[in-house]
Amino acid sequence: MGIAMNDHIRRGHPFTFGAIIFVGLIELSLSAWLTSRFNMLHNQRSLSERDRVRFTLFSSTWTVFFSGLMLVLFLHSSDGSVLTSVLSHLVFLGFTWIMWTAAAAAVTEMLGGGLNCKTQDAYIYCNQLNALEGFAWLEWLLITFAIIVVLIRGVSAARRGDGYRGSLV
Repeated sequence: MGIAMNDHIRRGHPFTFGAIIFVGLIELSLSAWLTSRFNMLHNQRSLSERDRVRFTLFSSTWTVFFSGLMLVLFLHSSDGSVLTSVLSHLVFLGFTWIMWTAAAAAVTEMLGGGLNCKTQDAYIYCNQLNALEGFAWLEWLLITFAIIVVLIRGVSAARRGDGYRGSLV
């Protein structure tokens, strides 16, 4: 069973982190575009709207950069490196999960759970804000999945006697 799970991790890690990076790039694009519009035209509804979009920009930048780093490190040395250990994944994913929970919840609260762009006039960038909310929750879901997998691998490593500094594979 251990060998089969290791093969799944070797194949699944690049796919999962690739998906996290891909959705992060979409969020990065949306939030950067909205931030540039708000900075240039000052047409946000409130400072709260501007700040929530900026936090999403920060979260997506963080996620794309560090997920890319974790992916490269995993592909380079997936066996036994401290930088690719269960603990390093848990620390990174845990902090990233907290940021995406805050970003997605803040945008959702700001939009009241989502906007009907046909009936509202208050938000200038209605469709973009709805997309920002949806992709924020998708990013949160991907990171939640990754944390669950890493926790399962961490328990397995602890039972093996490797502790949480053990390798994912």
